Amino acid sequence: QVQLVESGGGVVQAGGSLRLSCAASGRTFSSCAMGWFRQAPGKEREFVAGISRSGGSTIYADSVKGRHTISRDNAKNMVSLQLNNLKPEDTAVYYCAADPGASFYYVRCTLREYDYWGQGTQVTVSS
Repeated sequence: QVQLVESGGGVVQAGGSLRLSCAASGRTFSSCAMGWFRQAPGKEREFVAGISRSGGSTIYADSVKGRHTISRDNAKNMVSLQLNNLKPEDTAVYYCAADPGASFYYVRCTLREYDYWGQGTQVTVSS
């Protein structure tokens, strides 16, 4: 089991920045690839960014590429998502998730591959 707790959400104006953090406990954090997903009202949950177990591989959704950055600190059992140049369409509940099945250098972006989820943190971007 992995327990995940997100923090760092809030309300920000368009063009602003936020940093989301996810603290993990339970199963060895470094054995899981990690991902961030988001869900806007009335929409399906979608992949935002992912990082491999080693931290050496990252992938991003096209909609956030170049604006958001995922990172992890295995010593602190933390994964973060830096959100820059935020747009109103970034408004959503952001979820941290853990994928224990990914190989060491691999990142998966499919929701069903992630077994553990946090409770989510709200990000609201005003225009």
